[in-house]
Amino acid sequence: MKRMIVIAGHYGSGKTELAVSLALEMAKSPRREYERLAVVDLDVANPYFRSRERMDLLEANGVKLYADVYHSTGATAELPALTAALRAPLEDEGCQTIIDLGGNDAGARVLRQFGKYFEGNDHELWAVVNFRRYETRDIDSSREHVEAIQQELQIPVTGLVNNTHLLRETTAEIIREGHEKAEVLSKEMSIPLLFTCYPAGIIAPEAIADIAPLRPLGLYMRPAYLDK
Repeated sequence: MKRMIVIAGHYGSGKTELAVSLALEMAKSPRREYERLAVVDLDVANPYFRSRERMDLLEANGVKLYADVYHSTGATAELPALTAALRAPLEDEGCQTIIDLGGNDAGARVLRQFGKYFEGNDHELWAVVNFRRYETRDIDSSREHVEAIQQELQIPVTGLVNNTHLLRETTAEIIREGHEKAEVLSKEMSIPLLFTCYPAGIIAPEAIADIAPLRPLGLYMRPAYLDK
């Protein structure tokens, strides 16, 4: 993986879950390439399920979180005010940085003010698709979504991530169905399908062993009260 990994996706795609899970996985890896790890929360469009909500968990595991100017998860978290400190991990060549963008192309627009950091070859842009969300319910709508992100950012998407799920109601068949659609989308857009995600603890990997590569995701962004 390159030093900067930008993760985009529609609301409910699971992009933030991927960002948090990936950061925690990297933090525990004995084969880390970079001395420091950071997550930059650039989701100023959606007030729910943002990576800043897991700041304590991330920083307890050695992952620095950068968010709004107030560095808050309280009332000030709703203000779309970004701090200049967000540039620090982008400029630090010893820091691998995961950037969690807002949903859809409008939410991704905020990245444009940091455009100079993405002129080289030191970054990847992943588009997360969930075929069980209405806005990306089929191949055509998912293609339009990915194209809109590329058009808005003027940065090519370098990889697709299939994260088709229904949270705790996810089944192996749902994941398999999403994977098949993602493969078609990948071929049509000539963008590699990087991996298919599955909710760890809900789906056993052996139930979808015919899919590769697979990446488990936690449910770090899922409040426990929603399952009561």
